[in-house]
Amino acid sequence: MDLLLAPLLLLLSLHGFCAANGILPAGPVDAIVGNNVTIKTLVVNPVFTFIIWNYNGGSDPINIATRTKAGGLKVNALYTGRVNVDPVNGSLQLAALKPADSGDYSISIVSDDGTTETAEIKVRVLEPLSNIAIKSNVPTAIERNTTVELTCSAKGSYLKFTWTNGTVPISADGKRLMQKDTDSSSVLTITDVFRSDLVGPIYCTAVHPLETAKSAPFNLTVYYGPEAVTITATKPDKYIRAKSDFNLTCSAGSNPPAVLAWYRNNDLMKASGPVLTLKVIEELGFGKQMDNYTCRAQNTETKSAVASSVVSFAVMEAISGAKITSSTATLIAGNSTANLSCQATAGTVATTTWLKDGAQLANSTRVVISTDKRSVLIRPVQKEDNGKYTCELTNPVNTDTAAFDLVVNYGPEQPTIEGNNKVEEKDLVTLTCKAASIPPPTFTWKFNDTLTDTTTHEYTISNAEYKDTGLYTCEAHNAVTGMTSSNSHLLTVKAEGELDELSGLSEGAIAGIVVGVIAALAVAIGLFFYCRQKVPVDSPY
Repeated sequence: MDLLLAPLLLLLSLHGFCAANGILPAGPVDAIVGNNVTIKTLVVNPVFTFIIWNYNGGSDPINIATRTKAGGLKVNALYTGRVNVDPVNGSLQLAALKPADSGDYSISIVSDDGTTETAEIKVRVLEPLSNIAIKSNVPTAIERNTTVELTCSAKGSYLKFTWTNGTVPISADGKRLMQKDTDSSSVLTITDVFRSDLVGPIYCTAVHPLETAKSAPFNLTVYYGPEAVTITATKPDKYIRAKSDFNLTCSAGSNPPAVLAWYRNNDLMKASGPVLTLKVIEELGFGKQMDNYTCRAQNTETKSAVASSVVSFAVMEAISGAKITSSTATLIAGNSTANLSCQATAGTVATTTWLKDGAQLANSTRVVISTDKRSVLIRPVQKEDNGKYTCELTNPVNTDTAAFDLVVNYGPEQPTIEGNNKVEEKDLVTLTCKAASIPPPTFTWKFNDTLTDTTTHEYTISNAEYKDTGLYTCEAHNAVTGMTSSNSHLLTVKAEGELDELSGLSEGAIAGIVVGVIAALAVAIGLFFYCRQKVPVDSPY
């Protein structure tokens, strides 16, 4: 025994010691061979004279290292260069782990008065996990007839094994599925194997406390079928559009893949493979009537054959070339009759629907839809008949539409004139004339019944004068209907600022001003005539 430790051990024997489970965590501490490990304590800045670490591998304890209060560290020669004791918390740092380092490690913290606290923890040095692989007792299997044994082996310490089918854990039931494990391997036995047991891939996972390893994916061929023979249509309708991309697809659960054949009304067709296209059906001259189609699947290994359920359909030509025609080119409201007809260049029409501006058209006192719905009669047309007319031609495989813009000429209705009634001198005046009409009307303007040069819907006076006071008439003319309509607008031009002055006075004040002006004007006129009578006028002769 080290001479330096003899007095210490004597001191411990005289003063005794107490176990302190709160010094170390519960453990065990696991580490990989060749790596470093730190056995951490649960104390911080302990008051100590000595911190002693010992190792017990099953025989006599071995002192690893001793840390003194003065800061010295005494390391056993067996651990030279591999050990350190942290002076702050007393943790043991052990480098370059060896398998022989597995065992129990104890710490003793000796205080100045000789009181000792001690604790122990187990360290496990683990072999790295490696070389995980799966092997089978058979190269292939027959469903429900073969027992398969899969063996997973690996290198490592304290190994535990799990099996997964894809990502789903495999659980042994003790009957058909059994699992037997050792420290280095696991055997999974599957009795009367199902295809789902190994559809996988199968994985074996080995775990020890510090590492996890997963095997390469494992697959084993299981022969089965055919079964669940299914025929699927891209559009499972009673009628199929001619020359469309329609097809029938046959599928069957089978390994190896089943050989597929097609039948029409139980007669073998000159077609094979998983897909029967409409193009092949039409090329063989079929589809003009309602026929029954089936698929039969055969497994070359099991020699078993199974037929699908029946799919029934007929092929129908799609409607195309829908068009609306009108018997009258020019329509005038209240005076013309419109006759719209809808026809298609190909396909069989089952139903016809008429729409106006997106809403379904109905019979009325003026609108008559023919019995076969191929035409619409409107007599007489009115302005509200303007709009987009659509016919929808439908059969079981498609709908084709045609549109027609019906134009009913009308108007012009009486115009409206927008603009100021009163303006001041030098103001900009704009009168705007509007009149409902199809086609849009042409405009002329009159000032006090005299035709002007303005032929647009706007009449503009850039710098108003007194002489512009008067009646402005807008006339709207429709060249198609031959109708003309007019309306008038009275414009008064005032002196600059007069409108502002008047707008700031009350009605009574304005009335007083008007009366005063009239009175003053009367006095001035009277005075003029009085003076004229008093002053003699020379004769020109």
